[in-house]
Amino acid sequence: MRVQNFPPPGAKVHASEFIITGGGCAANAAVSIVRLGGRVAFAGPLGGGGDGVSNRIVADLEAEGINCSGAVRVDGGTASVSLILLDAEGEKTIATRRGVNLGKVLPADAAKLVADADAVLIDNRFPEFVTAVCRAAQARKIPVVIDLDLATKPDDPLLSLGTHVVASTEALRATTGEADYGAGLNRLAKQLKSFLAVTDGPQGVYWLEQGALKHMPAFKVTAIDSLGAGDAFHGAFTLALAEGRALPDILRFASATAALKCTKFGGASAAPERAAVEQFLKEN
Repeated sequence: MRVQNFPPPGAKVHASEFIITGGGCAANAAVSIVRLGGRVAFAGPLGGGGDGVSNRIVADLEAEGINCSGAVRVDGGTASVSLILLDAEGEKTIATRRGVNLGKVLPADAAKLVADADAVLIDNRFPEFVTAVCRAAQARKIPVVIDLDLATKPDDPLLSLGTHVVASTEALRATTGEADYGAGLNRLAKQLKSFLAVTDGPQGVYWLEQGALKHMPAFKVTAIDSLGAGDAFHGAFTLALAEGRALPDILRFASATAALKCTKFGGASAAPERAAVEQFLKEN
């Protein structure tokens, strides 16, 4: 729901807009990639046929043209569901009921999942599932982009499987114990040989280049809805990487995609089309 201001405890507020939409890091990124013209498949653990949330997730992704054959449906399992309020500035408040019985699920055939992929994008919400996928991608020597969305440890074995690790601000700080971006990324660099970056919404993206902290400001837009912007960034980043673009172009493309997503209400359903991103880059 979209509100003018978040309600204080015990109060009621008027909502100007309401939508039910799919979400989650991987699903949002998949929508972003397919809107940008990429061919994308989604894989991950979901609830069984009796879980209406999981059924809707699959139906919505397939309606976008996303291959969901890699989704593992777990009888008795449920997918996560969130209640989200967005205020007039596009800031969000979220309450989530986490899914159940999905944490120990493995892909049926990880090698098959990545057999014709040009790149793999994973988040670390289901580490056992995605570790198998990353190892299969590593065997094929294709890029593995890790969306570091959930706090972990700098020496987490999963992170070492990524060729590119792009963290959220919250996850980087909680993982490294460092408030400063340069210090946090360099803390990770002691353990990892991958490209390392962190996104900070309207402040842009920061990354390490030969040990030095680099920064690309975010595009200035009127933010309506920031939900899924980081996922849009990750999706666009991975697609541009698969297309063989140079790093500055990859970051500009991803930043523009995230910025445009923020200008419309609807979470991942507001992910921009390729033509809109290219026009935006011409004008900015």
